[in-house]
Formats: sequence, C-alpha cells, structure tokens
Amino acid sequence: MDIEDLKRKNINFRKKWLDTDPSYFEKLQQGQDPDFLVLACSDSRVGPTTVTEMEPGHMFIHRNVANQVVEGDESFAAGLYYALVHLKVKYILINGHTNCGGVQAAWENNDEEGLQGWLKYVKDSMPERGATTEEWTPEKLSKFNVMVQMKRLQKHPVYQKHGEGVQIIGALFDLKTGNLDVFDPENLTEEEREMLGY
Repeated sequence: MDIEDLKRKNINFRKKWLDTDPSYFEKLQQGQDPDFLVLACSDSRVGPTTVTEMEPGHMFIHRNVANQVVEGDESFAAGLYYALVHLKVKYILINGHTNCGGVQAAWENNDEEGLQGWLKYVKDSMPERGATTEEWTPEKLSKFNVMVQMKRLQKHPVYQKHGEGVQIIGALFDLKTGNLDVFDPENLTEEEREMLGY
C-alpha cells in the first residue's frame, strides 16, 4: 500500500457511490444524521464502518487505544457532548476486539515509558489478579474491558446530563472469524454481572 494506492481506492470509492446516486456527495455535504456514536479501538484492523458495512453518515466515531472511557479526556467529552446534544444519536456503541494490543500491554504490565500515560487507564480497566488469573484469556480480557467502559460511560458527567434514553451497547469484533458479538448489560451472564458489580 502506497500513496498511489490511496488515490486509486478513493477513485473507486467515489465511483461506487456516484454509480448508485449521482447526487450522493451533494447530499452528504448537507449534514450528518448518525444513529450511533461509536467508541472504538485505534487498531487498524477494526474500523467500525468497515466491519459493519456502514455507509458514510451513520456512525460518529471516536477512537483511542483499547477503546477507553476516560472522564478527563476532553476530546472524548466533546465528541460525546456533540453526539448527544447536536446529533441526537440513539445508541452509543463501545467497540472492542480480540487480540487487543492495548489490553495485552496493560495485562502484562508493559513498562515502555512512551505508553504509560495512556496505559494507566487501560490497567485500571483490567480485572483484579487472583487465583483465577490463568482463566483470563485475551478474548475474555477484551470483553471485560468493553464492559468496564460501558459502566464508566454510564457515570460520565456528559452522559449523565445529556444521555437520557440513549442506549449503551457493547461489541467485540473477533479478528479470527470476523464476527461482531453485540451485547448489553441486560444480557450478561451471572459471572459477568458479578465481576462488574451490575
């Protein structure tokens, strides 16, 4: 992949939509009306619009390493406010994935100086280590991380003030199968509820 590939792919992208509707981009510039605010991991393999085949305009997306809800993150707070107050989104989707490098780095206590400023938040999202530590597979850790962020979002001041009626859902994209496992607090197992204090 190089710059010329980017240009060619953009030409194909434009052709695809213009063949469907010659006024597609004229309509697109008139504004956005997304149903979803998505908080996703920065991982290059798990673009939310790609894995759900959403066309432009349906997802308002914020991304960071390991899809963290951090109250002091001004960028996320601004995006959350805009999505709730101005875009009137119906859902907030927290989208994690299997084999998440940020989750693994936090779980394995990575000590690289350049990562610690953010990894401290991811580490706070990990389960307590105990006798069952060996049972925490990378997949379970990634799902647990998503569920922790769902709980954090419920307590975020912007969501508390403006999020009434906006459903928080979680999803885990499986890199091995391409499956998107969508879940919400109402459908957690008893074990998951106990772990998270639901």
